[in-house]
Amino acid sequence: MKSTGIIRKVDELRRIVIPIELRRIFEIEIKDPLEIYTDENRIILKKHKPKMSCRVTGDVSEKNMRLADGKIILSPEGAQQLIREIQSKSLEKK
Repeated sequence: MKSTGIIRKVDELRRIVIPIELRRIFEIEIKDPLEIYTDENRIILKKHKPKMSCRVTGDVSEKNMRLADGKIILSPEGAQQLIREIQSKSLEKK
């Protein structure tokens, strides 16, 4: 484990601020979920990467896309299927 030399105190609400240097290195943004682990006498924080499961096909892949601020995950195939359905529905209304 590498020491950063950074020390932070727990505030009155029992919180600790993660230093900006570390947030930049690990690309932690506002509202990013973090996983919290314990290992003997250590607390470990890890940026949570939810499963990239397509909402249409169920496929899990690194190629899947996050849309709508991460609320929708689509595979390329699922996106194509969704486009076809949307086009089909819009033609039915005409």
